[in-house]
Amino acid sequence: MSTEPETTEDAEPGTPGAAGGTPAEGAGDSAEGTGDSAAQEGPAGPFAGESAAEEGPAGPSAGESAAEEGSGARVAEGSGAAEGEAGRLSEAEAELLAQRAERERIEQRKAEKKAPIEAGAKLSGRAADLLAAVRAVESGEKPAATVFEEPAPAPRRPAPEPVRRPQPVAAETVAAPAAPAPEAVQGVRRVLGEGGAPETLAPQAAAVLGEGADELLRADPWQLLRVAGVRPEQADGFARALLGAECAPDDARRGRAVTVWLLEQAALAGHTALEMPALLAALAQRGVPEPESAVQDSIAEGEALVFQDALEETGAPAPAVEPDDPEEERERPVRVLVGLERYALAEESLADGLARLVNSVPKQDGPAEEWERLAAAAAGSTAELIRAAAGHGLVLHTGGEASLAEPAALLHAARSLGLRAWAATHGPVGRDRFAALLRRTGQEGGAEVPVATVPGLLSGPEGPGRDADGALDLDLLVVLDAPQLDVETAALLTESLPDGARLVLAGDPAVLWSVGPGRVFADLLAARICPQVASRLPDPGPLGELVSGIGVGELNQVEAPGKEVVIVPVRDAGEAVHRTVQLVVDSVPRAIGVPAEETQVITPGHGGAVGTRALNAALKERLNPGPGRFGGFDPGDRIVYSPTPGRAVPGRVVKADAEGLHLSCAGGSVVVPKERVEQSLRHGWAMTAHQAVGSRWPAVVVVLPGDAAQALSRPWVYTAFGRADRHLSVVHGVEQALPRAVAEVPAKPRTTRLPVLLAPQIAG
Repeated sequence: MSTEPETTEDAEPGTPGAAGGTPAEGAGDSAEGTGDSAAQEGPAGPFAGESAAEEGPAGPSAGESAAEEGSGARVAEGSGAAEGEAGRLSEAEAELLAQRAERERIEQRKAEKKAPIEAGAKLSGRAADLLAAVRAVESGEKPAATVFEEPAPAPRRPAPEPVRRPQPVAAETVAAPAAPAPEAVQGVRRVLGEGGAPETLAPQAAAVLGEGADELLRADPWQLLRVAGVRPEQADGFARALLGAECAPDDARRGRAVTVWLLEQAALAGHTALEMPALLAALAQRGVPEPESAVQDSIAEGEALVFQDALEETGAPAPAVEPDDPEEERERPVRVLVGLERYALAEESLADGLARLVNSVPKQDGPAEEWERLAAAAAGSTAELIRAAAGHGLVLHTGGEASLAEPAALLHAARSLGLRAWAATHGPVGRDRFAALLRRTGQEGGAEVPVATVPGLLSGPEGPGRDADGALDLDLLVVLDAPQLDVETAALLTESLPDGARLVLAGDPAVLWSVGPGRVFADLLAARICPQVASRLPDPGPLGELVSGIGVGELNQVEAPGKEVVIVPVRDAGEAVHRTVQLVVDSVPRAIGVPAEETQVITPGHGGAVGTRALNAALKERLNPGPGRFGGFDPGDRIVYSPTPGRAVPGRVVKADAEGLHLSCAGGSVVVPKERVEQSLRHGWAMTAHQAVGSRWPAVVVVLPGDAAQALSRPWVYTAFGRADRHLSVVHGVEQALPRAVAEVPAKPRTTRLPVLLAPQIAG
């Protein structure tokens, strides 16, 4: 099997230009990309025989990428789907547009920050020239076209509005986004046809490029790279077909487009910015003759931003500086980074919001004696958590599945004092599990159980709603599954909290990181800017012992008298599929007592001989055979529904009618319009570890075929094995690669700026 890694920590080196390829290659080169469709059928040309529509969502992860994990987005066959999709705002569209109003408010708050970000350090050489040039452009002292030494070979167009991933917002507060006009789509289709690109990309290109998309593509064919899934070599072929002899590798338009594309791919890999040397190396690998000029052009056009962050030196103490001789100020080492505006905005907003929480005093919503009485009635780390939340605006809580009892106790304590306290989880499965825990422990017996999903809380359908100022109407928010927060979602959460509110971020730091860019929870744990409470409640039984060992890099043999853990060796892909189906259909129900519908299969990727597609086809044939009359699905099929990138909701197909495909997901009903089925649904008997984050099942079958070794890491194994409540079967074909991955392959690093942005804002 040609496994498709979950996310960049399993896919590619942390920076472009490293051995093994660029993050772009990790994000976009996976065998299946983010789509199920085969090669797009279109005119012979650069796209012939390739899946040009390997759509990755705006922002999430690489390898199998966030689109694989979340939206599973694909370009629909034919152009009629997008053209006919107008007017009515569906549930998925409302979810996809969530928090646009909130985002606009954040942007307004940031509007005054026009100057370059200062880190109080000096630059020299090329980096100093670059920063000086950017400052000259931003201050208006010099026009962008003249500030650099090397003139642009072609007139520059005005910088387009950066494409931001829309966020969910309540349906009643936003108008349905206008679909591209049929004439606009038809114009783009003609241009695509002339350049040998699949005409099925027309609706998507018209939507991304906006008004005059056809003329823009004629003037700058490399703008096709803004369409998700299109790769530089495909855009190059498109440009050659349109421009002929005018097309050249050193074209400034190509350099700018490839620069932005690489930054987008880096975001898919989890980075919020790239260090300048890494970006220059990646541009050189992509055949850009003068990488530095390409970066300068992109910055001057407003398509990218440059930052300089001071680095703390270790070792010898800093030499003394005479106060009356400022020119002798000691130079400090810096790193120069380049990033996209949307992630810079989100990271700055998140740093501001976290600093506001850390530096503020929580509301006096209960006498200190009452908080202490509640803490004294608890024990161990539960008492520590209650005391920390009583006196601080931001608290971090770490632990495994058993540790959820501690946030539950905190929630009950806060509500007993009259606080408006809520919890939020990554998805509806986690929400329902935590609600069941609250009921089981007798802490919430009323009709309203104060648990929501993060998307539902932000968009409005779930949670306490918002007050007159637009802030969430609560005093305490406990966010579970905190490692799944990307920078944009985390920024929206912190900006949505009222002054004086408390935020508790709780989660297991050993699981896979967020699908979207950033590593918010890990950055905060490393920054140590607020109280951290580590749970002392271990996960019980052989499964808990196994997973706890993996978390510290040890793959231990555990005693499993009740067959809690079973290893099933296999020799090849065919045997792996056969044994997986046998386990789900027969062995686990018969020996463990867990029916097939409560057993989940987890495998490293979507494509290949033992990916989710192959396993789902085999399991469907045994468990729910049918012709797939409704876009490949039949009533009774298990599915994964992805309303937005990064979200994966397990469910079942109920029926299909003129409205679309009716699903039952986490106790709720969802109708997916026919034109959105292909891009929003996958079969769900087998899924990837990133799709499984935040959920647990009575029994789990983890499939590790022989050629999955390169996709394995400690976080992947920890996450996959940790999804089982009662029983874990491991279909094992990777031999020593499994213990080696657990012991030696940690999460791949992500480049983020959050720690640097937080440092000067936190009061000493």
